[in-house]
Amino acid sequence: VQLQASGGGLVQAGGSLRLSCAASGRTFSSYAIGWFRQAPGKERAFVAGIYWSGSRTTYSDSVKGRFTIPRDNAKNTVYLQMYNLKPEDTAVYYCAATRSVSVYAPDFSSWGQGTQVTVSS
Repeated sequence: VQLQASGGGLVQAGGSLRLSCAASGRTFSSYAIGWFRQAPGKERAFVAGIYWSGSRTTYSDSVKGRFTIPRDNAKNTVYLQMYNLKPEDTAVYYCAATRSVSVYAPDFSSWGQGTQVTVSS
């Protein structure tokens, strides 16, 4: 599966932004999709994930209650809806696909190109 992330931009603290991860490939629905982010000088970190059927989601503690990860299999797209953004959310955001149940980057086999999110204070 090939992934393309989009939707990043500059937003003020407290604002909202929605990222999109468009997938190509007929087996999209059999993958779990994760969102990761990487800030300058930091390791890539798991943000949120959604599993094959879309009924199970998981979030990192830092975004729980502020981010959601809706999935539209008909459009082969997973979103990362971000609310109440904080300056510490500033990072390059990546979407990735895996056939396993994981929150670890090495377990994800396909990656999108990344999209920059900048939150100003």
